[in-house]
Amino acid sequence: MEKQKPSQSHAPQRKQTIHYPFWFGGSASSMAACVTHPLDLVKVRLQTRTGDMPKTMSGTFVHIVKTNGARGLYNGLSASLLRQLTYSTTRFGIYEELKGRFTTENKAPSFGLLVAMASASGFVGGFAGNAADVLNVRMQHDAALPPSQRRNYAHAIDGLVRMTKQEGFGSWMRGIWPNSLRAAAMTAGQLASYDMCKRLLIRLTPMEDNLATHFTSSFLAGVAAATITSPIDVIKTRVMSATGKSSIPKLLGDIYAAEGLRWMFKGWVPSFLRLGPQTIATFIFLESHRKLYRKMKGIDEDQKLK
Repeated sequence: MEKQKPSQSHAPQRKQTIHYPFWFGGSASSMAACVTHPLDLVKVRLQTRTGDMPKTMSGTFVHIVKTNGARGLYNGLSASLLRQLTYSTTRFGIYEELKGRFTTENKAPSFGLLVAMASASGFVGGFAGNAADVLNVRMQHDAALPPSQRRNYAHAIDGLVRMTKQEGFGSWMRGIWPNSLRAAAMTAGQLASYDMCKRLLIRLTPMEDNLATHFTSSFLAGVAAATITSPIDVIKTRVMSATGKSSIPKLLGDIYAAEGLRWMFKGWVPSFLRLGPQTIATFIFLESHRKLYRKMKGIDEDQKLK
């Protein structure tokens, strides 16, 4: 009698943790920045407004177009891209590496562990991207200043060189502590929330790992990030846009005396209107990067861990 070969057609495929390239997060964030930069510019102008400048998002938008033309909506784009290539590349890269180390075939990291990893990654990213962030705020705020006070940086590299010549390397570290704390909170709000929302939607609802799930998860992550980072964002913007030296406690005292507790969520709506689309665009671009990578490497969709 002929011996029958064991059938392998029903053997379960072994799922695997995929280690994506370190730079994917920076690339996706840079693409998203090109889409959402005008909203970021309006947010900065609202947070640093003085005198009779417009108080609303729409008013600020119209004022920028009337004063500087449509191109004015992209003031500081080079600094924004430099920031994403430093800050976002670092935070995404470290977070994904840590997440991969703590992910097994049978168990994904808990939400608490995701938050801890994201916070640490964001804090390091804040240090890496601080100089570019200072430039970003300054270049976006520049056109709102009186002509005599404008810095008129031609682009990000020109700004870095002039900052170093005129203010020393210490200018690269301006506002680094509130900025790094904001980066930690932002990364926890975005990356950890996105991963957990995506995991729960796939596990508890009929939704699958597709564009609809990516959109929903990133929208919820944007809400979380905007709420968590709003108070830190206001402080960071005020510190970085200041022309003289001022301690954070003194700055907090001045803001509270002038505006009360409302300062904590000043600009929340434009912040969310920027962070929402920015977060959605970032993760959709990131998932597109991942999908293309899996296709190029010949990895079956059923083999990847969710």
